[in-house]
Amino acid sequence: MTIRTTTGRGKRYDSILDTVGDTPTIRINRIAPDNVNVFVKSEAFNPGGSVKDRLALNIIEAAERDGRLKPGQTVVEATSGNTGIGLAMVCAAKGYPLVVTMAESFSVERRRLMRIFGAKVVLTPKELKGFGMYSKAKELAEQNGWFLASQFETADNADIHETTTAREILSDFDGEKLDYFVTGYGTGGTVTGVARVLRRESPDTKIILTEPANAAIVGSGYVNTRNDQNQPTEGHPNFNPHPIQGWTPDFIPHVLQESIDNGYYDDLIPIAGPDGIAWSRRLAAEEGIFIGISAGATFATAMKVAETAPAGSNILVMLPDTGERYLSTPLFEGIAEGMTDEEVEISLSTPYGQMKG
Repeated sequence: MTIRTTTGRGKRYDSILDTVGDTPTIRINRIAPDNVNVFVKSEAFNPGGSVKDRLALNIIEAAERDGRLKPGQTVVEATSGNTGIGLAMVCAAKGYPLVVTMAESFSVERRRLMRIFGAKVVLTPKELKGFGMYSKAKELAEQNGWFLASQFETADNADIHETTTAREILSDFDGEKLDYFVTGYGTGGTVTGVARVLRRESPDTKIILTEPANAAIVGSGYVNTRNDQNQPTEGHPNFNPHPIQGWTPDFIPHVLQESIDNGYYDDLIPIAGPDGIAWSRRLAAEEGIFIGISAGATFATAMKVAETAPAGSNILVMLPDTGERYLSTPLFEGIAEGMTDEEVEISLSTPYGQMKG
């Protein structure tokens, strides 16, 4: 039996920000169907724990380069959590104050993660949904002269996925076919940026987009109104609250609109929140891959794709984040804090330090 060894990366990093990207593609071994090859791109390996580290870094650095962001200026953004965590990490490393607006319905651990990086978190009423937290961020930026990160509109979002995420995917499948690329959307940056490259350089790859079954706003065909800055001016009438945090605000972002207008995806498959939770749990328990609900929902979609995919197909699934920011969500419902009956039985099977739960 060979003992694993390591040799180091062969380099040192000047900043935590230099570790963003180059996330691994990992084969699924135990729960993938036998007729296909399923791989996941695990964005939890980013230093802030999610795919949003990429756009957070690029939004700040692009704004620094062209002068939109001044030294010491406060950054403000609306977020369901992951972009805020990514921005909090980037702003901490670069010395910018950050104010995040977030609907009170999102998990409490996300607020605490942003605050430990030094960010201020302003909560908005849950009944105002994503449009409410978005409107609050815009209002704060206009009133105080703060830099609005504009993740839902800025070209800096999809651009970083075009220059990093997509290049990594092509490199990981160099010399092999990639039959399917499966992703959800929040801002739409991942699907838009990756699709730009795949459509040019891997045109046979089918791009599968997914969204919550009970908030299928893209599938509705209705596009919410926007102003001349491409900012939404209304919530989407087909939106309903759903458990897949990070997916589908209650408007179609401008960044995603590029994918819609250009036919960047080959199929749109809605998925139910409970399916995402079930597959998140299976990936943890049977593959050792700990992810959030949005990643589980994306994987659930890939399992639907696998049902009709030709034998031998290679399917790549985007896993946006880690499960640790879902501790207070339905993902952990039924996960015991104290010992279960089975664990008590194990404890009582030997005399030392017995506890009865």
